[in-house]
Amino acid sequence: MEVTQTKAEGLSRTFAVKVSASELQSKLDARIEEIRPTMNLKGFRPGKVPASHVRKMFGRDLMGEIIDKTVNETNQKAIEDAELRPAGQPDVHLEGDIEDVVKGEADLAYHMHVDVMPEFEPVDVKTIKVTRPVAEVADEQVDEALKNLAEQNKQYEPRGKTAKAKDGDAVVIDFVGKIDGEPFDGGTAEQQTVVLGSGRFIPGFEEQLVGVKTGEEKNLEVSFPEDYPSKDLAGKAAVFETKVHEVRAPKEAEINDEFAKGLGLESLEQLTGLIKDQLKGELDQASRNKAKRDLLDRLDEAHSFDLPPNMVEAEFGQIWDQLQREMDAGRVDDADKEKSEDDLKKEYREIAERRVRLGLVLAEIGRVNNVQITEQEVQQALIQEARQYPGQERQVIEFFQKNPNAMAQLRAPIYEDKVVDYILGEADVTDKTVSREELFKEDEE
Repeated sequence: MEVTQTKAEGLSRTFAVKVSASELQSKLDARIEEIRPTMNLKGFRPGKVPASHVRKMFGRDLMGEIIDKTVNETNQKAIEDAELRPAGQPDVHLEGDIEDVVKGEADLAYHMHVDVMPEFEPVDVKTIKVTRPVAEVADEQVDEALKNLAEQNKQYEPRGKTAKAKDGDAVVIDFVGKIDGEPFDGGTAEQQTVVLGSGRFIPGFEEQLVGVKTGEEKNLEVSFPEDYPSKDLAGKAAVFETKVHEVRAPKEAEINDEFAKGLGLESLEQLTGLIKDQLKGELDQASRNKAKRDLLDRLDEAHSFDLPPNMVEAEFGQIWDQLQREMDAGRVDDADKEKSEDDLKKEYREIAERRVRLGLVLAEIGRVNNVQITEQEVQQALIQEARQYPGQERQVIEFFQKNPNAMAQLRAPIYEDKVVDYILGEADVTDKTVSREELFKEDEE
């Protein structure tokens, strides 16, 4: 085996590698002898298959495995001998005809390219100054949350039998939907409660119920929207034959212990406490996000070093692909629409460079300070990810377990958050009291 470094520019390294055909054949012979005693082929006694027959039947596949293994082992040895810290997987470019190598008629020759990690001294985290905006939960916010909760759990009481339904009332009806005089699937219901003005039914349905009375029967003529999810109904005119069982008026909710008990709690005090905790959690998360953003800005300002080209290119590729999808969907900012492609690429490449630089800085600070994540934390994140796909949880978990790259992407943000929390615990952090509106307004900028 011959390994020669042929290029060393910046953070890029290139090695020329050659493994003789005779060495590969020796490895093949050894592999055949390793598996031959375990083979059981028709026409031969168990473990007595001749090496020549094994070579004839399986030599090509075995040589393919040997070449893959040799390339991986050789690359690893070259990196270790040169004392390099690779920034990603090596790129291999074979020379010559691989078929000749497999047949044993040519040496295995290739070039291996690898980017290495930059050498830099991370900033002393104790010297970093970070501003963390904080906000307190105000009584008015708790009152507003209680009102919203009451609105979401609105109660209704019967109106008089001759009272006409108004916007905001709840109407209890039976209905049968028909297209061209024929009922259609999913168009029939009994004792269905319809809140007028809620917009939960197709356009025109709720509006035509305004003014109905208990016991009244009425045909509602509507048309399904062109973009209705069911293609069989989209754009079609329909008639809903309805019978009104009851008209109910909204009842002003009293926010008291009984209201809390209706939500499954013990008292209004407990409900208020839970709301305060939820609001505080939202404020704390927003506060941490601001502190993290400020911290990342400070880290970016404090470091300047060469970046591994392939890492930047991969990050830029992901950003650019996402931008293209956003463009195709018409979800691009007006400012971006006015820019040329060259200007956009320049701007987003700078973003890619910042992300890579910050990723390396955080990784190095975490490594130096022995920040680690536990398997329990990874499993919790995996379960949360799986829960986003109801009914497919097991398939999602199996996918991650079988795909190291996917699992690495799951671990990365967990590790980053732990490093950020470590730095915030060591840095010079100054809290700045702001209003809730100001805290969340900054999120939108």
